[in-house]
Amino acid sequence: MGEALLTFDEYCDAIVAQTDLLAQHIEGADASAPVPTCPGWHLGRLLRHVGGDHRWVQDIVGTRATEPIDDDMVNDPAAYTHLDDSVLGGWLVEGATRLADILRAAGPDLPVWTPADEQLVQQSAMFWARRMTYETLLHRADAALVTGVEFVVEESLAVDAVEEWLEFSTVPEAYEPLPGVPELLGHGRTLGFDVGAAGEWLLDLGGERPVWRHGTGPASVRVRGPVTDLLRFLYARPAPGVETRGDSELLDLWLKRTRFWLEA
Repeated sequence: MGEALLTFDEYCDAIVAQTDLLAQHIEGADASAPVPTCPGWHLGRLLRHVGGDHRWVQDIVGTRATEPIDDDMVNDPAAYTHLDDSVLGGWLVEGATRLADILRAAGPDLPVWTPADEQLVQQSAMFWARRMTYETLLHRADAALVTGVEFVVEESLAVDAVEEWLEFSTVPEAYEPLPGVPELLGHGRTLGFDVGAAGEWLLDLGGERPVWRHGTGPASVRVRGPVTDLLRFLYARPAPGVETRGDSELLDLWLKRTRFWLEA
């Protein structure tokens, strides 16, 4: 897989910085407000989910887990309902700070379990530092949509988050044949992504597995727009600046297949 664009320490810093921004976005907000981008969720559940994610990864890295651990704190709607809505901002920042401290103490190369394909991704604390950066960032986008705050992302973070997505799109679950689902891979099938000066990527679906690289070339379908909008588009969030041209059916199929982990 491609190399991460940030250092381990930069990811640790970003987890805290993104959580600080999230806490600012929701200050004084109604925790019962629905989150359109997370159907069935209200803002309070979104915030508890993010805080639960941070604490789950604290346990994984802190205990040097080598196999999955219980994730009820992430996915159980009742998790942390004992917390008053008014304290959620501080609780989030506390958890993010503690997570960053645990990650730094572990170091990037500490072997730990991850849900990623071990043939493609190093099973280490580095994976979690990067993953929690973008887990937090994308849910900050959700919260900003609810509260009407402008969602702004540093270009380096948005580019790296797009590349993390492209890496996830090469795991077997994203392309292996499924009953009743059209075949994704096929000769001559390519997707191009263009975010102007921030970068270009080409994803080749013509081989035994998807392969992505930097640059451009002939593409069956091309997706253009600001990098922050491209990131939101990939994560099925509103992205008004994105334009697509070409084989829309191929793009829709690819998005459906690569978004499998958002529906888990």
